[in-house]
Amino acid sequence: MMFNKVEVSGVNTSKLPKLKEKEMKELLYRIQNGEPQCREEFIEGNLRLVLSVIKRFNSRGENVDDLFQVGCIGLMKSIDNFNLSLNVRFSTYAVPMIIGEIRRYLRDNNVDCIDIISFRKRSYIEV
Repeated sequence: MMFNKVEVSGVNTSKLPKLKEKEMKELLYRIQNGEPQCREEFIEGNLRLVLSVIKRFNSRGENVDDLFQVGCIGLMKSIDNFNLSLNVRFSTYAVPMIIGEIRRYLRDNNVDCIDIISFRKRSYIEV
């Protein structure tokens, strides 16, 4: 019997690895030196970060799988743009990038709702 098992986008969240700060720095260093297999390990080690961010957006009525995938895109962008020389924790840099990617997705996908609301307002004013 397994407790706390949640599957998002085919990922069993109860089995996600946890990386220590030292491991994260070492993996980031190796990623920036061109070792692609380390990138995959680093992404898997930070999926919990994406999960913690998408909890903020659960009340929006969006599909959690979609938010998770968009959050993963934000995670990958933050890996690509992270600078080890700034002496900042990766999560401090990644969380705003993930949030920005999710907000961009929500903004771009909710245009239809905004158009309907503005149409209703125009119809009400004309009557």
